[in-house]
Amino acid sequence: MSSRFSFPSEFSSSSSSDSSSEASSGFSSDSPSDSPSDSPSDSSPGSSSLVPGPEDSAGAGALAALGWDGGWAAAFEEHAGRGLSPARVVRVDRGRCDLVAGVGPVRVESGPPGACTGDWVALRAAEAGGEPRLEALLPRRTAIVRATASRDSHSQVLAANVDTVVVAVPAGGSWDAGRLERLLALAWESGARPVVALTKIDRCADPGALLEEAASLAPGVDVVATSALRGEGVEALRALLGGTVVLLGTSGAGKSTLGNALLGEEALATGEIREVDGKGRHTTVRRELLPLPRGGVLIDTPGLRGVGLHDAADGLGQVFADIEALAGECRFGDCAHRVEPGCAVLAAVESGELPERRLTSYRKLLRENAWAAARTDARLRAEQATRWKAISRTQRAAYRFRDRQR
Repeated sequence: MSSRFSFPSEFSSSSSSDSSSEASSGFSSDSPSDSPSDSPSDSSPGSSSLVPGPEDSAGAGALAALGWDGGWAAAFEEHAGRGLSPARVVRVDRGRCDLVAGVGPVRVESGPPGACTGDWVALRAAEAGGEPRLEALLPRRTAIVRATASRDSHSQVLAANVDTVVVAVPAGGSWDAGRLERLLALAWESGARPVVALTKIDRCADPGALLEEAASLAPGVDVVATSALRGEGVEALRALLGGTVVLLGTSGAGKSTLGNALLGEEALATGEIREVDGKGRHTTVRRELLPLPRGGVLIDTPGLRGVGLHDAADGLGQVFADIEALAGECRFGDCAHRVEPGCAVLAAVESGELPERRLTSYRKLLRENAWAAARTDARLRAEQATRWKAISRTQRAAYRFRDRQR
């Protein structure tokens, strides 16, 4: 397919598992589908020539198409000196990573904990009889992070090194202003640029009014009304995208349908929406990175049924910039915007300038974020205490051994 990356046949993998990996992750080889016995032995995953550096022209072009630039090259220098090669994580699935290196698709064990779709990694070529190894993660430029579904103090990275976050929210009966604010907080906190895509706009009775409301909830963010089925708004959205793009939204938001429109092909599975409640089913079950036909790459994430905030104070400040600007005019610096005299925020609510719903949402998300931060701090303190206890036990054992030797 035209939107797929392709690589010289001498670098293609001969194993059936790698072939299935290439097909599912969207990266393909120019070579025909030969059986393992027909493939040259030096093109197998166990070959030491599997992962050359990015300096060869074919490899450099493949990496550049994935977003490799001078900044990444500088960050990789220490690893290059150790004989490692750069690659990007295309998909993480059940303890295995699908990568694209300078020569094409590579499948490895996950390696360092926390590898995520979009990560740039340092890869060691396979030695005789072995497999390539993922040895290090490069520092992330951006990361979309949410609280885990278990609501403990841990977090989950949804995608790394993203340039643009497309927040997909469905128009029509399932419209939820608070959900948009929550997703925007995640997007802003990631360090990437958010864009709002109102999906399924053909199902909305008054698209103009909804577009205006969405714009009021997303200060400083481009908002585009789209209908992927009709092709409406897709070109306008494409014009705003660049580099690594991630689709972010809840189940049933139409992300996969929109992603297919951006990709120009049916690369992502789509599902039906339940008529009873308008909710969708998970059709994307894992994050994967796919090349866009006009340059850049797309990461489609599974629909989020829970969007917990994790250390998103800066993101909330961006989403609710209007409220924080008003707060600067309050009489008291520690105003909680509840009953305090001289509160500019409450005055704006009373005058109709600020919707009360938006202030309620702001308070709710601030409380949630503060709770998550407190849980994280408590966990870190507990982990530190555990480490010191272990150190103390080791020291006491060493002292006892020393005393016995006297």
